Amino acid sequence: MATAFLFPGQGSQSVGMGHELYEQFDEARARFEAADELLDDVDLLSLMFGLESSGADADERLKQTEITQPALYTHSLAAMAVLEASGMAPDMVAGHSLGEYSALAAAGALSFEDGLRVVRRRGELMSEAGERRPGAMAAVLGADTDHVEAMCKEISAEGDGVVQPANYNAPGQVVISGDVGAVERATEVIEGRCLSLPVSGAFHSPLMEYARTGLTEILNTVRIEEPRCPVYPNVTAEPTTDPDEIRQRLTEQLLSPVRWAPTLRRMHEDGATRFVEVGTGSVLQGLVGRTLGDDVAALGAGTPDEIEAVAEA
Repeated sequence: MATAFLFPGQGSQSVGMGHELYEQFDEARARFEAADELLDDVDLLSLMFGLESSGADADERLKQTEITQPALYTHSLAAMAVLEASGMAPDMVAGHSLGEYSALAAAGALSFEDGLRVVRRRGELMSEAGERRPGAMAAVLGADTDHVEAMCKEISAEGDGVVQPANYNAPGQVVISGDVGAVERATEVIEGRCLSLPVSGAFHSPLMEYARTGLTEILNTVRIEEPRCPVYPNVTAEPTTDPDEIRQRLTEQLLSPVRWAPTLRRMHEDGATRFVEVGTGSVLQGLVGRTLGDDVAALGAGTPDEIEAVAEA
């Protein structure tokens, strides 16, 4: 029985995430404090734990892309430190968008410190790209994937803006991304239930082009090692342990769709029967169930109780 570790991306964050880990585990506390020290221009732990704000204000501050990304990364790697201290290790890893960096650090391809620097810069660049060229994203539920792709292609060809699939999350769940008008037009013609998403930019679309140069620059400053287990990049959904390919795929990922459902299927084909979501929330566990059904087990590992349950399993 092979175990896959999955790492959540933007949208899974919540005020208070990681606080119990910080209080109960030395390994987690060390990770949180290292992150807080490295990011000396922002009080990361106060923002994550909601120590300076409360209610809607705390939630809105944590939703800022340049804060959300290092916060999610830090929480996942803090949980990973506790799992490792308990003797648990994955046979394969993948992460949803931002979570791919968490997956790489968990597998030893990136150091914790380098990964944190990169995701902080990635969040800043994506936020800036959204300001320079505002975009939109929408979830499409219950539509055929081929139909969504065809409608996006048709609307983009009209020349009034670009729209494309951004996340292939699960059967019947695709997220589209692009120029505001093009996304709005797509939601009118696609046969399915469409929900606008509260995001600061058109992630995983050509509108993120501005961020690509800066991301490439910072990626070129960090060392990427051969990971201890196969990593499944969002861009290809195929396993790799090649550092050069990993670096290339991270750059491509900004403008390319997250092929999450194909990733889960490939991991299952490669022997994974247990999937552990390392970090906050349960979004990825739900996508595992929708994509692979009852053939696999999906567990969370973001709180002390969840980690204890994983250890027992």
